[in-house]
Amino acid sequence: MKPRNICVIGLGYIGLPTASTLASKGNHVLGVDINSEIIDTLSKGEIHIHEPGLKHVVQHAIESKCLEVATVARPADAFIIAVPTPFKEEEFGEFNGLKFKLADMRAVISAAESIVPHLKKGNLVILESTSPPRTTCDLVAPILERSGLKAGSDFHLCYSPERVLPGQIMQELIENARVVGGITKESAQAGQDLYEIFVTGRILKTDATTAEMVKLMENTYRDINIAIANEFSRLAEKFGVDVWEAVSLANLHPRVKILEPGPGVGGHCISVDPWFLVEAAPELTPLIIHSRLVNDGQPNYVVEKLIRSIGSIRNKRIAALGLAYKPDVDDLRESPAVEVVRLLQHGGAQVTSWEPFKPEAALEGIKMATSFEEAIQEAEILILLVKHTDFRSLIATEVAQHTHARIALDTVNGWAGEDWRSAGFTYIRLGDHGS
Repeated sequence: MKPRNICVIGLGYIGLPTASTLASKGNHVLGVDINSEIIDTLSKGEIHIHEPGLKHVVQHAIESKCLEVATVARPADAFIIAVPTPFKEEEFGEFNGLKFKLADMRAVISAAESIVPHLKKGNLVILESTSPPRTTCDLVAPILERSGLKAGSDFHLCYSPERVLPGQIMQELIENARVVGGITKESAQAGQDLYEIFVTGRILKTDATTAEMVKLMENTYRDINIAIANEFSRLAEKFGVDVWEAVSLANLHPRVKILEPGPGVGGHCISVDPWFLVEAAPELTPLIIHSRLVNDGQPNYVVEKLIRSIGSIRNKRIAALGLAYKPDVDDLRESPAVEVVRLLQHGGAQVTSWEPFKPEAALEGIKMATSFEEAIQEAEILILLVKHTDFRSLIATEVAQHTHARIALDTVNGWAGEDWRSAGFTYIRLGDHGS
């Protein structure tokens, strides 16, 4: 039996699309977030995140009264937990002299605790937040059982990870395959019944810990592949090779797919999830640890590349183009571009940043421009940190007319070097021996 009364806790990049999509199918959905500003924004029919197609779905859901928003949970047939799982700020694990980051599960704990007073027999609880292995069984279940009900017999409990791409969430939320891991087979079936309300892709049932592992494995696999690409870029510069040409040639092999190097890895998935496996078993994850260290060290390598190319950056005026963690999104979480800016400032540079997808971003200690023109006007150096479509389409000769800068550092292979050189720039590219 499919639930009709659903409570979604956490209205961020996953929770809000999930809540509004469920509401668009005629269910009564209560969206919960402890941030009152988010609730006020949604109540006015506005949204606090940039995602194509989301605003229309949210507005229609609220106008139809199928979606309500509040700061506290209420009784429901099903509860979905979609809250953040960031790192602990000042606490680290250590193994064989290597430090590793630890998951901050306070939001998951708080969300689970908020359900306890409302939990009743026959309810379904689904954790969607990316979590270390066994979180569902060893952390969430005991909290929910404070209600006096037994997980798996009195109520159903599942883990089902989101597997969507920012910029395509509204489509992929519906069309992608969905893994549903239950603490019992009956729980997995209850989870499948809920997702069948809106998911057209395959729904694959398994146990909760396997589902947790699946999400972590997917993103760890990609992180390791990006790490080798970043190491290849460093090796290419050492050996006098253009890494971009080398990667394109290597990828002609039918069983090779090397990813692109860049300034690092960001977002709340690939740069975070591998650490959850390390935290759970540091003695078994040396490859994952070192891949993370390579990618986390890439922003520093970018700054060193600039210094090797031009000398001191002290008091240099730099325009940093892009702060998002990937192209054409407004998501700045764990962004390597932000880290590059902070390192440049630490080296004495005067940096003005421009992020077209989030011009209102307020990042402590970072100066934000209100337009591209403002960012580059007084700059001596341009640094391309994100391959936004708008940046890729820039015409070098036109840019040259609006800035004093004559040095351009391209960290993502977003510009045609010959065009920028012809326009009078010293063009420097990450992973390029000619820079």
